[in-house]
Amino acid sequence: MPHSTSTAATPMKPFSRSLQRDLNAAVDDDDGKQHSADDGDGKQNTGRGLRRPSRLFYLALLYTVFWALVFYHHFSTSSQQSGSAEVAAPTVLQLKPSAFFSAYRFFRRDPCAGRYVYTYDLPPRFNADLVRQCNRVSISSHVCKDVSHDGFGPPITGGGEGGSLPERGAYDTDQFMLSIIFHARMRRYECLTADPAAAAVVYIPFYAGLDAAMHLDNKDLAARDALSRDLMDWLAQRPEWRAMGGRDHLLVSGRGTWDFLRSPDSTGWGNTLMTYDLAIRNATFLSTDASPRHGNDFAVPFPSHFHPSSDAEVTDWQDRMRRLDRAWLWCFAGWPRAHGVGMGPERAQIIEQCGKSSRCSLLGKLNNYVPMRLLESAKFCMQPRGDGYTRKSTFDSILAGCIPVFFHPVSAYLQYTWHLPRDYRTYSVFIPHGDVVGRNFSIEEVLRRIPSEKVAQMRERVIQLIPTVMYRHPAAKGLTFKDAFDVALDRVLHRVAKRRRAAAEGREYVDSVDGRDSWKYDRMLEDGQNKIGPHEFDQYLVMHATKD
Repeated sequence: MPHSTSTAATPMKPFSRSLQRDLNAAVDDDDGKQHSADDGDGKQNTGRGLRRPSRLFYLALLYTVFWALVFYHHFSTSSQQSGSAEVAAPTVLQLKPSAFFSAYRFFRRDPCAGRYVYTYDLPPRFNADLVRQCNRVSISSHVCKDVSHDGFGPPITGGGEGGSLPERGAYDTDQFMLSIIFHARMRRYECLTADPAAAAVVYIPFYAGLDAAMHLDNKDLAARDALSRDLMDWLAQRPEWRAMGGRDHLLVSGRGTWDFLRSPDSTGWGNTLMTYDLAIRNATFLSTDASPRHGNDFAVPFPSHFHPSSDAEVTDWQDRMRRLDRAWLWCFAGWPRAHGVGMGPERAQIIEQCGKSSRCSLLGKLNNYVPMRLLESAKFCMQPRGDGYTRKSTFDSILAGCIPVFFHPVSAYLQYTWHLPRDYRTYSVFIPHGDVVGRNFSIEEVLRRIPSEKVAQMRERVIQLIPTVMYRHPAAKGLTFKDAFDVALDRVLHRVAKRRRAAAEGREYVDSVDGRDSWKYDRMLEDGQNKIGPHEFDQYLVMHATKD
């Protein structure tokens, strides 16, 4: 029975009826026994001590805190927005829908966390002026056409010559326009920030490839290097650069690394963008042909001719490539080079063997002068080295669903490790250069020995790679696949994040080295690995296996 007193307790004014009932119920014990909260003298009259508040009490407390945060966030935002007014209007307690959404954003996880990019607003001499001065590029008379449509070049309608391209999203894209294409995508990137302190990566929109093209044949070295040196001087004055010494910066060159590696005291090829000030080596460079002996440049795919605006355009093209009847076992879309120079002997052997075969086709053979149409008609497409180790035709052949055949690992396997599978056997064929040139191996015999089931699997893997190696239209929205831009930026963000973690721990993160093993860092190593050992490709780069 409850304990009673002759003196009535002073009544409490409830601030909430439900909460008052809860406080009254708090005197009930878990075993069903009741105890009065206190006697008439205000003395505690229970052997169990103070009672714990119930769950309902905590719910009421959370309810109160939640709405306090809503009102605080709503009115603090309103006061910030009106802070520039000289006379503030009287505050009216008025709950607007924005308060609900502000509260939602307060508790919601930021989808751009760790992905923010800050883009420098460079003086126009580093980008826009170069586009306007496109007629200064003497090595080509088509550059002013190539820079149009954000670097995609003129649209190709009706599927192009021979119907070899998609009906929509096809462009006559030049292989050296990547810096413009990348900038167009970055301008529409969903996680841009105006606050450099909040950025995970700082992007430098310098059209280095276009600048290099204007001066490649210029014997005046000072003029050839002028804009690159101007950029480094400009960066050195920026607090964003000094914050991490450029280790969080990204630059897309738009050409092969070889065009930017001339030593300052040399009169050779290219300019000194990557050698004039060694601090630039802290930044991450994206090029179409990276050096296996330098650690801060990474290869990304050449732009091909298809720049889709929807998932449906991509899947339709993939299905079309699956259905094609491929008349030729192999083909080569290229022209001869001087036999005794560079890659000449390699190409000469390919052209000679193909010309003698009834199962191979060449450009010009049987009046076939349309490269994409040729690539779509064969099961295997030869990819010897081009002006450098790599060539745009590699990505044209993937777009055509044709299995690429490489003759040197630097043509793809050591280059595009961000975009192509590590197991090169799943999507390509490797025939060593020396076997073709020095030992006169039959290319056709190698290809004929591959079982048809294996060929079908490899072709399907190539077709699956199509979205990964293309650059979608920058204005496209709602696409679910990741294109070459997305893949590259994800890897750059990952690389910089590792550097930031190391800096926070007071150490330098070694993610690259210059020298003979440079290509193994951040290309062949998995996360957590730090030991560089022998590799099957060492022999092709005239390297010696490292010892334990």
